[in-house]
Amino acid sequence: MQVLHKRLNLYIDPASYTFTPAEASAGARSLTIQRDSGEIVLNAPNVSASPAGQRSAKTIYGILGIISLTLTDYIIVLTGRELRGRLMGQDIYRATEYEILPVDPRASVQHPAHPVEAHLLALVRSHLDNGYFFFSYGWDLTRRLQAQWAARQSDEGKALWQVADDRFFWNKYLHSKFIDTTTADPNQDLSSYILPIMYGTFDIRSAYVNGYHLRLCLISRRSRYRAGTRYFRRGIDHDGHVANFNETEQLVLVDPKLNEGRSTSDEASTKLSFVQIRGSIPVFWAEVNNLRYKPDLQVMDYPDTANAMRKHFEEMISHYGAQDLVNLVNHKGHEQPVKEQYERYVAQLGLPDVRYEYFDFHTECRHMRWERISLLIEKLQSDLTKNGYFHLDATSTEPIQVQKGVVRTNCMDNLDRTNVTQAAIAKWTLNRQLRVIGVLKDDDSIDYHESLSKDFREMWADHADLISIAYAGTGALKTDFTRTGQRTKSGALEDGYKSVMRYLKNNYFDGPRQDAYDLMTGVWVPRRGPSSALFLIIDSRPLIIRSVPYLAFLSVFMILAGLTLPRTSQYSLFYYFLIWFTLFALSMAFIFAHGIDYVSWPRLLPPTEVIHYHGSGFQSARKGRGIGIPALDVGKLRSGAGAGAQWLAKGRKRAGSKLEEIEMGTKKRLD
Repeated sequence: MQVLHKRLNLYIDPASYTFTPAEASAGARSLTIQRDSGEIVLNAPNVSASPAGQRSAKTIYGILGIISLTLTDYIIVLTGRELRGRLMGQDIYRATEYEILPVDPRASVQHPAHPVEAHLLALVRSHLDNGYFFFSYGWDLTRRLQAQWAARQSDEGKALWQVADDRFFWNKYLHSKFIDTTTADPNQDLSSYILPIMYGTFDIRSAYVNGYHLRLCLISRRSRYRAGTRYFRRGIDHDGHVANFNETEQLVLVDPKLNEGRSTSDEASTKLSFVQIRGSIPVFWAEVNNLRYKPDLQVMDYPDTANAMRKHFEEMISHYGAQDLVNLVNHKGHEQPVKEQYERYVAQLGLPDVRYEYFDFHTECRHMRWERISLLIEKLQSDLTKNGYFHLDATSTEPIQVQKGVVRTNCMDNLDRTNVTQAAIAKWTLNRQLRVIGVLKDDDSIDYHESLSKDFREMWADHADLISIAYAGTGALKTDFTRTGQRTKSGALEDGYKSVMRYLKNNYFDGPRQDAYDLMTGVWVPRRGPSSALFLIIDSRPLIIRSVPYLAFLSVFMILAGLTLPRTSQYSLFYYFLIWFTLFALSMAFIFAHGIDYVSWPRLLPPTEVIHYHGSGFQSARKGRGIGIPALDVGKLRSGAGAGAQWLAKGRKRAGSKLEEIEMGTKKRLD
């Protein structure tokens, strides 16, 4: 496999950026990016940096790619990394610090020349600062062990980016210019500078069990397709990609039996891998935020629903083999329509390698009886045994066993119930694996080995938290059971706090977070000229919608003033408080009646088609959408009275005619 540069020196001058390998080897070639044209050039071997270039004080640990915004391109480089462990003899790092370099020498990252550019740069920074990105210079983190073993011959001589799993190559869009240059001209092979990163989780821990040294590793890989936040990315798209898709691999590396305390090499004699997947229910559905705790549920019965679901399952079968679909949503109430739509289309498709298993998690495990998850495992046991796991032993040239299928688990968010279920399945499989290879006896269990059991619980709980933070904005619920094996009242109270924080973040903060996902993965591509994206900084809501919150704040201020300020007369304040309490109550009633207009919606790709959908399917009570607002055409879909959030579409149409003087000022400063 081609070698990636682990450290780079950066030389900056007004005409170019030049990256040179810090650990120079024979034939090493530096990389220059011309700042006037954006041209990427791989220099001849042993060509030094430009004498006029000033060397950056920071060491560069990799180039994450180039992103184009409305004024110029920006190079994103990695300036900080944290070693998280070693896997298969290779160091695994988490990216911790970044620097954004403007290609145009007249542009400034700290003081952008236009508010639109400043807004987009803020999205880039927030995504980098809040994401969990992992990478290795010598091991492909994007592919599970079985896939790498199967492709070991075809991978010979290829670069990491060429063999990476396209779904989990998170910065592939950012590296598109490097990849295009490499593909177009073999003499300009930039592979040594293309560093694939994975968005997900990584944890590896050592343990000693019955004289064996084990390393337990947990990796979760998040798909870059249909990526986003909890309420703004649900269900499936027309290409068969589902929201919040994660592949989770549990690895067990076992060394030969030895005396406890002795060090071992990185190469284990036995390698075990078990993979599970999760993803949103693969039908077209959404939950429309309206400031209420339970958003409006919308199930859209499009003509190509069956075709989209078929694409999804065929892709899953091609990657993993047979599918056991475990559905954990409630059988009644708010979640029932999504369950019924899912079951209807699974039955309609009738795919031979797809088996559906429903488990009413909340009913079966009510009153904190979480141990009843064993009932589901009993139903899956025959398939878990048949589909198996990947088992590679140093004494054999071929695998002892390969995994022939996976369990695909979902609840409503694919977070809390899914985490508990996947952890239970992983524990059952780990016990089985260790018994097969002789680490545990038939009557033994990891529960009887406190150190291993504790590490297992903590790894799965941390993994659950990180996936939940990426999707919902808070740690996962029910992790007290994952960490301790018991459901506690303090855990329930903590879950209540997390639920409140999820409500606040999902309604008031997730719009920009979704925009950052769409920008960084290339779902939305900026055009040159800030006027094309002025809708990002314009509040297009009607004046009355914008003004009512200020009236509510004023009412609160006046009420507090009446309660705290010293009085200068003996007159009753009854009517004073009556007026301001009435104004506050009316303001809040108006806000919740038009709640959809106060949600922090994504601006780059607003979900107008979902909000204004009136086709076949299921629609819950359309709360918080106002009363008597005129209908708005959105493509061929027409909304009814009180559709709400009409400004999302109108603002984009009017954006080009506003703030023209700002753009003119920008052009003057850059010229």
